Amino acid sequence: MSEQTTEFTTDQAEREASGAHTYGRYLEEFKVGAIYKHWPAKTVTESDDHLFCLITMNHHPLHINDVYAAGSQQGKNVVVGPLVYSLALGMSVSDVSGKAIANLATEELSHPNPVFHGDTLFCETEVLEVKESRSKGDRGTVKVHTRVLNQDGVLVAEFKRLVLVPRKNPAEQ
Repeated sequence: MSEQTTEFTTDQAEREASGAHTYGRYLEEFKVGAIYKHWPAKTVTESDDHLFCLITMNHHPLHINDVYAAGSQQGKNVVVGPLVYSLALGMSVSDVSGKAIANLATEELSHPNPVFHGDTLFCETEVLEVKESRSKGDRGTVKVHTRVLNQDGVLVAEFKRLVLVPRKNPAEQ
């Protein structure tokens, strides 16, 4: 049995200092206009969609009934919108809110085109605004715009959100 050569730590900053992928950003690391292309992408399966619908008690037949969906204007099952939003939000965490104190707001959520079983979702987030807190020097807010595109580059969802994040180097108050 080999001996452990490093001391075990659960501290995020110490683990990242070891060369691990940074998780989230501090306020000072966000720049207006930056675009983060999140990875990995996610292929939405029929199982993902049906399980999400059942867990959330959304039993609309467009999402879970092939026969009903075949007669709809889309001609097949459509992935339920809150799953698309949840996946996009989750995919953006490591780049945007991994160090967040809180998610403060979500605005302008839209689904301009449907997502179908088997579609692969790609997400990217643009930084719109970075503001230091006026009352607390250890934090600030970041406003971002996340876009979700399918494998053909078609916009299928987008939203803006406001995130409260810590400063790496808190200002003196």
